[in-house]
Amino acid sequence: MRLPVVALVGRPNVGKSTLFNRILGQRRALVHPTPGVTRDRLYGEAAWAGRRFALVDTGGVGWDQEPDLGRLMQEQAARAVAEADLVLLLVDSREGLLPADREVAGFLRRAGKPVLVVANKAETPETRQAALEFWALGLGEPIPVSAEHGQGTGELLDRLAAALPQAEAPAEHEPLRVAVVGRPNVGKSSLINALIGQERVIVTPSPGTTRDAVDVLWRPGPGPGYLFTDTAGLRRPGRVAPGLERFSVARALAAVRRCQVAVLMVDPALGVAEQERRIAGYILRAGRAALIVVSKWDLVAGAGRADPREWREAIQASLPFLAFAPVLACSSVTGQGLDRLLPTLDRVAENHSRRLPTGPLNRALERALTGAPLPSRGGRLLKVHYATQVGVRPPAICLFVNLPELVDEPYRRFLECRFRELFDFEGTPLIILPRGRRRGKELQPG
Repeated sequence: MRLPVVALVGRPNVGKSTLFNRILGQRRALVHPTPGVTRDRLYGEAAWAGRRFALVDTGGVGWDQEPDLGRLMQEQAARAVAEADLVLLLVDSREGLLPADREVAGFLRRAGKPVLVVANKAETPETRQAALEFWALGLGEPIPVSAEHGQGTGELLDRLAAALPQAEAPAEHEPLRVAVVGRPNVGKSSLINALIGQERVIVTPSPGTTRDAVDVLWRPGPGPGYLFTDTAGLRRPGRVAPGLERFSVARALAAVRRCQVAVLMVDPALGVAEQERRIAGYILRAGRAALIVVSKWDLVAGAGRADPREWREAIQASLPFLAFAPVLACSSVTGQGLDRLLPTLDRVAENHSRRLPTGPLNRALERALTGAPLPSRGGRLLKVHYATQVGVRPPAICLFVNLPELVDEPYRRFLECRFRELFDFEGTPLIILPRGRRRGKELQPG
């Protein structure tokens, strides 16, 4: 569906992310005293007085500590304003009216969008009085609030809801949630930008540019579309600095828990190392569908090493517990492989939600047991009664047996391989759950 869009705009460190979290009622945006923490556009969905809307947090306009990055942050803010139905211009009541506030106000007047001036950090009678100074911006009456303590936010939301257009009719289905993860500078942001055809997330050659988990909703057609989450690069735990980077890593891991499909990106110059194995293990423990993308394939092709089959076999050998994940070679520069990305995401998401009827599942189990030795212990042989699927995302198959302890890890892997041969479970983990004896027909080797 298309919700009305509200963009938070202002110079650095005026409290945009704090207000973003306050309105959403959760800590979605990183909040830190360091200016320039928010760089990309962050989206969340909120509601007030029966009105639902999309809220967009943006980086500080006019951040000049790193001019090139500041320019990219300003471009992201400009895109947020361009798509917004309403803009909240945040200013700082404690610091008063600054030239940078006038510059942002001038930019918003030229954009021609409705604007509410929000005077943040107005916790005291003195700062609430000081908020009146922002009448000088020529954008209407300032609304004094304290995003940190919640003061004045009710009045702000009342004004906001009254100014919004009506939302379009809701869509029937939710978008497919896809988290893009990997080590720093592997090309996560570039892949998303290349796929959707716009500079939606900031890309620079410097590792660590993406600090938060940035949601990017994209609908290439009439369907529900995709919600990509660009995440901060994940380094080895011993190299993660305390404070801001640790928060960034936590957000990236939370994105994996929220997603349906995790895209693990591998830099061909670095290959699969301990860090990729650690990330893959986290994806597996979270029970998410998975896709592995070898990025920067144009560099591989230029070096004469472009044999996708060899790369696929090498990666699957290095990540045996994620061997069910398809491997794609992609280039954000040339576009190679991008046409296969969406169909592969759709397929593994479908497999992740696959539910097998009990009849076909037990016929497949009977075929799996035919001619295969059964585990035994102390003269007692494993007897398999029947199977039924008890869960999806990921698929979970409950196996009723006489001695559950005999279904050890090697035998689970054997059964998993046989089920994968008989059904399409590419891209998804498959859980085998042994349970104690139940009455019913026993399935034995034929």
